[in-house]
Amino acid sequence: MIHAFPCGTLPLDFVGTLRARRNAAPIEKLAVPAQLDAWFVEAGIFDAAPGADATDLAVATELRESIYSLVAARLDGRPMPERAIAEVNRHAAGLPVTLRLHADGTTRTGTVAQGLAALARETVEILGGDDAALLRECARPECTQAYLDRSRGHRREWCAMKTCGNRVKAASYRARHHSSAEA
Repeated sequence: MIHAFPCGTLPLDFVGTLRARRNAAPIEKLAVPAQLDAWFVEAGIFDAAPGADATDLAVATELRESIYSLVAARLDGRPMPERAIAEVNRHAAGLPVTLRLHADGTTRTGTVAQGLAALARETVEILGGDDAALLRECARPECTQAYLDRSRGHRREWCAMKTCGNRVKAASYRARHHSSAEA
């Protein structure tokens, strides 16, 4: 598995394929079409790679950035950008993923456009519904991953405890012990 899915919400995990957005050199996890194919399969959208090409990759990253700009606007309490809304709506109107029943179960297949349509539709549901109020950004300064805070008290701070939460707590522990050792 080459991609991470800390949020449990595919459009937000898709936005996370550009890591450390505020750093001078963000980390692009969709640098080549094969990485987009892998993301779709690892996310469970498709059972087999859709066969992305360079054009598909450009369209996918444009959608990803539109989703990010909408999420960032919601997080900041700003109006959502019209161009990004139009981009997401255009993709959301696309054909759904093809689901077929077989004697042994089901298969999910389709084109990159169908996979992007699924992501766009879920984005519309999140941003246009009650879940928009649950949007948060990870509290680890280097991380820019957005997630839905479904915790009981709505006090979740990190996109994932295994990664960011652990790093923040370990750094805090080291800082406390370093300062007590100096005293």
